[in-house]
Amino acid sequence: QVQLVESGGGLVQAGGSLRLSCAASGRTFNNYAMGWFRQAPGKEREFVAAINWNGVSTNYADSVKGRFTISRDNAKNTMYLQMNSLTPEDTAVYYCAARWERSTHTDVYPSLYDNWGQGTQVTVSS
Repeated sequence: QVQLVESGGGLVQAGGSLRLSCAASGRTFNNYAMGWFRQAPGKEREFVAAINWNGVSTNYADSVKGRFTISRDNAKNTMYLQMNSLTPEDTAVYYCAARWERSTHTDVYPSLYDNWGQGTQVTVSS
């Protein structure tokens, strides 16, 4: 198992930016493909972005493409989500997730990930 801790959430005005971090511990970070998901009140958890074990492959939800950037630093055991041009529709709890996989594949389904952080709140005001 790998333990995940998100940070960097907060309150920001529409059009602003935030950078989320996901710090991993417990197992070798570069054995894991990673993802960001979010869940707004009353809605199901949805895919935001994913990155493979070495950062070569990334994948984004259409709703965030061109605004969000996922990255990772395996030397620091940390994954990031740079969020720009935020809108109120981006308001949600953001979760990072890990899946044991070393390939170019990225996964968009929450059920395929077996390690989750506790989440960090992102609130975008209009």
